[in-house]
Amino acid sequence: MTPTTPVFASAERFLGGHASLPVMPEVGRKLLRSLDDDGVSLGQIAELIGKDSTLAAKVLRLANSARYSPSHTIGTLQDAAMALGLETLRNLAMAASISATFPEVKGLDRQRFWRHSVRTAGYARLLAKLLQGDADTAYLAGLMLRTGQLMMAMSEPDQVADVEAHAAEPGSRFSLEMHRFGCTHADVTAALAAHWHFPADLVEAFKDANAPLEIRPFSMLAAILHLAEVLADACDQSSDRVAALELAVPELVEHLHMDLDFLRLRLDGCGDPGQDVELMLK
Repeated sequence: MTPTTPVFASAERFLGGHASLPVMPEVGRKLLRSLDDDGVSLGQIAELIGKDSTLAAKVLRLANSARYSPSHTIGTLQDAAMALGLETLRNLAMAASISATFPEVKGLDRQRFWRHSVRTAGYARLLAKLLQGDADTAYLAGLMLRTGQLMMAMSEPDQVADVEAHAAEPGSRFSLEMHRFGCTHADVTAALAAHWHFPADLVEAFKDANAPLEIRPFSMLAAILHLAEVLADACDQSSDRVAALELAVPELVEHLHMDLDFLRLRLDGCGDPGQDVELMLK
């Protein structure tokens, strides 16, 4: 898909004046760049987080939450680094940083929205590990996937709220938005990510996430994002997550030769990635 396509033009209109776009915090930008640095250390990530006192406080709250069940109170970022490890520490910081970048908007419940986004990120990470993808990149992409919908809601809150009211089936948000707006939240996210100078492969994955089987060359990350959103939708609706995949995207499941029994075991073992998300939003 190129920037001259009708879908891209439809997505771009939700960005309005570029001067009014959300600005990713500098710490968030550096966390993003660290994904490409194999030599980055736990101490460097902790030091980077510590440069933003609000972000540091959120990360410490999350590190002490029920999801991570620390054996003792984690009082410093260095303690958090040792207890959580680099990947989890960076993911928590990225989630807290990105969620703080966007204001609360009419048409979307903020807590429910970010719980769904963190679930999508967690499921994308799990799927990437199963499908030999990059788990860190998948987590970030999953976290970002619906941020385009926030831009859509800033422009057309009532229309977005109506889509959400009718998105009863896992994975149906994509088709409902395409019918209503001529683009999806993933397309708007791609446009936003391009303006934020995200890596080109991430921008392309967002563009392709709506219908990954229709795009050539095939993007594994786009497929992971679509699957992860279906899983997050199912979790949001207290539905069987694996059954939701079989119903919503059977061709994609078949294309990837997914072992759904093994996936179910992994899903049951990972708990709810969106647990305690309210601590991130304080």
